[in-house]
Amino acid sequence: MSKNRAGTGKIAVVGAGLSGAVIGRELAEAGHEIEIFDTRSHIAGNCHTERDKETGVMVHVYGPHIFHTDDREVWEHVNRFQAFMPYKNRVKTTSKGQVYSLPINLHTINQFFGKAFRPDEARAFIEDLADKAIEDPKTFEDQALRFVGKDLYDAFFKGYTQKQWGCSPNELPASILKRLPVRFNYDDNYFFHRYQGMPQNGYTDMVGRILDHANIAVHLETGVHRSQGKDFTHMFYSGPLDGYFDYEYGRLGYRTLDFERFTYKGDYQGCAVMNYGDVSTPYTRVTEHKHFSPWEDHAGSVCYREFSRACGPQDIPYYPIRLIDDKEQLAQYVARAARETSVTFVGRLGTYRYLDMDVTIREALDTARLFLSRNAGNAPMPAFLHPPV
Repeated sequence: MSKNRAGTGKIAVVGAGLSGAVIGRELAEAGHEIEIFDTRSHIAGNCHTERDKETGVMVHVYGPHIFHTDDREVWEHVNRFQAFMPYKNRVKTTSKGQVYSLPINLHTINQFFGKAFRPDEARAFIEDLADKAIEDPKTFEDQALRFVGKDLYDAFFKGYTQKQWGCSPNELPASILKRLPVRFNYDDNYFFHRYQGMPQNGYTDMVGRILDHANIAVHLETGVHRSQGKDFTHMFYSGPLDGYFDYEYGRLGYRTLDFERFTYKGDYQGCAVMNYGDVSTPYTRVTEHKHFSPWEDHAGSVCYREFSRACGPQDIPYYPIRLIDDKEQLAQYVARAARETSVTFVGRLGTYRYLDMDVTIREALDTARLFLSRNAGNAPMPAFLHPPV
């Protein structure tokens, strides 16, 4: 993998994560010459995986990534490059010394309140606890209180959310909690999508296979400035949107993660993900990585304690915050991007949106196909296929 820049007439892709890899492969198969650049020393971005030398466990280096989708074409696309093994994400949470299942389901409700409700009884009970005075929830806190009432909110959402986002839940939009439904059955599968799994040999191996094409050159530990766009017929940019413009309007708000890695002889917690809802516990969760590959057998274990904090200039950005001030700042960057030519912003960082992996791949496929159709007719590409505002 070279560190030299490309010449005139080629397409530049900034970022060797899922967005860049999928776009690069689609265009390469259509006959275009692709130059992919990444400032890191490895491919696959934040879904990078590698074998731990001590235990042999496949480790999700930047935190767990679990693939789930209802998009059949996306599922078939990833399975083209890697066999996906069955995997169901069953999350547990510790609150005040007790362990419960998430999302909140019938077992969680019965255990928490010491009941033996049937589904209809539990539904009526929770509706009784809900704050009906909140008719139009605006914040995360409003939404939680309207959904489940104060007791369940305090136990499972308030402290965890405060640690994860670094602010009070009443400063966050209600839309965040809409992704966490309450279930009135015993289904503890965190996701409800038709296709769920993990790549047998890890995400980095999968991305490596996507990038394995004669028309693709990958340059690691290499950045590309927007001034170099003139050297290419088009640029697909999956780096930070504000970074592309040298932070002209200031830095957009992100959360980053710190990981405290430790090993254990045996099985540390009996599950892949254990959340910690109490504010008194400084980390948000512990992940035990051998449980992300249940088809493998390992005597030792690799675990991460996960801490969330504000993202600094030298940190890896994980989650866009998108509070009121960020949205105003974002609008400035979007307007600035609209004045650019020959660049399209893609992915989580390029569009300043929280995207699951399947949505990232779907948007990358759509972006590449739009480029091919417009390129055939010499029509310009938009700065955003999915505008972030």
